[in-house]
Amino acid sequence: MAGKPASNQKGSARMTQAERTALSDQRMFEAAISLINERGTQKTTLKEIGETAGYSRGLANYRFGSKDGLMLELFAHFDARWKKHLGSYIEDKTGIAAVLAAADALRDFLKLEPEYMHAMYLLWYESLAHESEIRNKLADHHKVYRKDATQWIREGIASGEINSATNAEQFAVQYCAFIFGLVYQWLVCAEDLDLDKLFDDYEDNIRNLLSAKE
Repeated sequence: MAGKPASNQKGSARMTQAERTALSDQRMFEAAISLINERGTQKTTLKEIGETAGYSRGLANYRFGSKDGLMLELFAHFDARWKKHLGSYIEDKTGIAAVLAAADALRDFLKLEPEYMHAMYLLWYESLAHESEIRNKLADHHKVYRKDATQWIREGIASGEINSATNAEQFAVQYCAFIFGLVYQWLVCAEDLDLDKLFDDYEDNIRNLLSAKE
């Protein structure tokens, strides 16, 4: 559950309005994650999010306008967090190194941010049942993921590292299928998966599949 607001009024008084806003938003995001994991998005209300975060029942509505508005902000917050994490692994890597680094980033994010990952994937999967802005944004993100993976492969082919017979676009679809399929299995029964062994084996297969033939 999200923590309660700090009781040190003197310390709070020294915070700027922007800092207080950022703090309350963060606590409401944390409350939303906790509630989504507990009961799903449909049974999570804006009122409960605000109260669980330790604020008045109307603050969440005032800040985000609606539950959909908060969920979109949560999506953006998660996306920024994930991109920063992924970027620290990818850096300037290309080809096979980039593919493996992205896989490592996912493995470690599942370990570091399990509650966040669980809540966001619940939000995404539940959004598939109807047309929504979140569903549209998710579709756009999948296009970006496939585009990135396609680019890594093309760069690897150009450098001679990756087998020139590799279809970059098709590999990108298969790569994303592994990533999202793995997370789905992790959501269903995480205790059945040994992430380190699974990723080690997958990365060995990737090297064998993509490496240019001697």
